[in-house]
Amino acid sequence: MSAPVQFDTLATADGHRLGRITLDAPKSLNALSLEMIDAIQAQIDAWAEDAEIVALWLEGAGDKAFCAGGDVVALYRAIAEGHTGRDPEAADGAVARYFTHEYRLDHALHTYPKPIVAWGDGIVMGGGMGLLAGTSHRVVTPRSMLAMPEITIGLYPDVGASWFLNRMPGASGTFLGLTGARLNATDALFVGLADRLIAAERRDAVIDDLLNADWSRPRPALERVLRTHAEASRDLAPAAEVAPRQEAIAALTDADSDEDLIAAIIAASDSDDAWIARAARSLAAGSPLSARLILRQLARCRRVSLAEALRSELDLSLACATHGDIAEGVRALLIDKDKTPRWQHRHGEVSDADIAACFVSPWDRDGHPLRDLGDRAVDEEPTHATD
Repeated sequence: MSAPVQFDTLATADGHRLGRITLDAPKSLNALSLEMIDAIQAQIDAWAEDAEIVALWLEGAGDKAFCAGGDVVALYRAIAEGHTGRDPEAADGAVARYFTHEYRLDHALHTYPKPIVAWGDGIVMGGGMGLLAGTSHRVVTPRSMLAMPEITIGLYPDVGASWFLNRMPGASGTFLGLTGARLNATDALFVGLADRLIAAERRDAVIDDLLNADWSRPRPALERVLRTHAEASRDLAPAAEVAPRQEAIAALTDADSDEDLIAAIIAASDSDDAWIARAARSLAAGSPLSARLILRQLARCRRVSLAEALRSELDLSLACATHGDIAEGVRALLIDKDKTPRWQHRHGEVSDADIAACFVSPWDRDGHPLRDLGDRAVDEEPTHATD
């Protein structure tokens, strides 16, 4: 059986090399396991010190997905077995270990000293969004479909989404985080989750052109190749869904309280706008606890650094595993597949005490597993390699 992630290098015409990472678990839509996370982290750390490597290429195997999310089935099993201890390296710390390693990888991508191209073709969800968002050159194709649908499994948008949702235009980040609404390639460009739209069929040609580029200045070399292929793909852009609905989204999210905001969106379930209605129904069917946690987490992280957001997410993710809805959400969607989760609350009935309990960190600052993040001064904006 092949490893779930593959690594190779490609020689450039001028004597350099591109490091290629291929998520190779197409049967699970390249869902991100702890084994994959740790392998990627080790490899990119090695490539960062390799002078021959001038840039990285990250893609998913198969023609369906870049990465459809994290390995939540493994998380479900860890929760069921009581492996929710606070020490990520302990035998009972499997949940904390998974999230700690995943968020550390996301931060490493955001702060990587060399350019990284992510070929975000097909489905990009959850953990896949963390990978895509962290790279310096994020490519989507006409068949890309992006989402943060954690509301449906009793979690909340993590992998840095507490940070990047807050940086989207208007109230779109709040709406997308709450509803898990799907984005096409044009939407991804609009909200800042992608940099280039390129036809999927051009993938091999893009790689060939990169291998024949002048890598004496890596960033301009990448930009020229991606720009050329994006210009040739311009007519393939799908119709925008998010930009034309900015006024509607602003109106739905303009409320006096979190409960009023949630209720206003749910009330749009019978809207004549099919896109809005679908998003509203997703929120209505999702975890009421998660809905409140999403709004509180976004408010808490509105002005913090990426590192601070990831530390906060680790606290909240462990709380969701210990006394949240994630186990029930995964059971209903992926284990028993009855699609009838029995949430702990009803909409409108989540107490402030239940919310507050999820925001108590099990660690002090000095003992936090992600305490060292931010040492490279990634604060208000992601930094990537320059020339």
